[in-house]
Amino acid sequence: MADVKLHSVVKAYGETKILHGIDLEIRDGEFMVFVGPSGCGKSTLLRTIAGLEDITGGEMRIGGRLVNDVPPAERGIAMVFQSYALYPHMNLYDNMAFGLKLAKVPKDEIDRAVRYAARILHIEHLLERKPKDLSGGQRQRVAIGRAIVRKPEVFLFDEPLSNLDAALRVRMRYEFAKLHEDLKTTMVYVTHDQVEAMTLADRIVVLSAGKIEQVGTPLELYEHPDNLFVAGFIGSPRMNFIEAELVSAAADHAVLRLSDGATIRAHVDASRAKAGDKVTLGLRPEHFEVGGDANLISSTVTFVESLGGVTHAYCAYPGVEEALTCEFDGRKRVRSGDTLQLHLPPDLCYLFDAQGLAFKRLGAAA
Repeated sequence: MADVKLHSVVKAYGETKILHGIDLEIRDGEFMVFVGPSGCGKSTLLRTIAGLEDITGGEMRIGGRLVNDVPPAERGIAMVFQSYALYPHMNLYDNMAFGLKLAKVPKDEIDRAVRYAARILHIEHLLERKPKDLSGGQRQRVAIGRAIVRKPEVFLFDEPLSNLDAALRVRMRYEFAKLHEDLKTTMVYVTHDQVEAMTLADRIVVLSAGKIEQVGTPLELYEHPDNLFVAGFIGSPRMNFIEAELVSAAADHAVLRLSDGATIRAHVDASRAKAGDKVTLGLRPEHFEVGGDANLISSTVTFVESLGGVTHAYCAYPGVEEALTCEFDGRKRVRSGDTLQLHLPPDLCYLFDAQGLAFKRLGAAA
């Protein structure tokens, strides 16, 4: 196993910068997930770790060794791509053994490695089959097995579940978590699916436009986003945002006025702000409550999704382009056209300044 350290890593194509001075430490044995929208640089960052892309500036170390100029085959890594890239004319055993045969590994060692990987991945009974006889999930297991037999210090996964259907993706998330538990090897995983990131990662790196927005555990990012981008990206359904103006600001609370005149109190440290500042109020869908005596806004239900265990109500509110998303218990009866008095719990309100930086929430676990 090995840690991975990046210091001021830059990747540019000519005058166009893709990665802007990335500083990151991936701990030995950690499951780290890179997440972000399309084009944010997450796959490019993974490929620089693999050595498939040369870095333009900075330092990269794997297991303490500087690898800036070390070719991919000598970095002690194994990479699994979105495409399975299996040899169609070979059975599964030969697909997994092929790289070791090229490296002239003794036959008995190859056999032990392949059968160990097959046992870990629950495909022992499929070793004589060819790829065309397998499901998508089974093919992905073979691609992972091909990486396992190399006994790398670091596993790299580039959106490995993107080609699978929704139900199989859920199953394979469990398989990846179990694989990490069994192998205890450093793993770096790229996905655009924040649910995948939340369920798999020890820590998540949120990327935007080639820069790291925040690094933390899934719960840290969910409970304490540093800025509007992270708050809006982490969480499904996404956080609701309402533009507002500060009426008063103090170290233990902020009072703000919304576009319809409603006054809302948020328990945040707003000591760096002042009355009159433009701010953005954030509230997660599951934190809305119906009714109450204070901290209320009035909204009209425009659409309802009943999902059995939960109900999503989409509510129109002045000044909000997209409807507010409210998540209620599935037994609650809400209909399109209903007017709801929504309570915003002060302890659960998020607040962001004009630059999109979060004010610290009070009373929430750090």
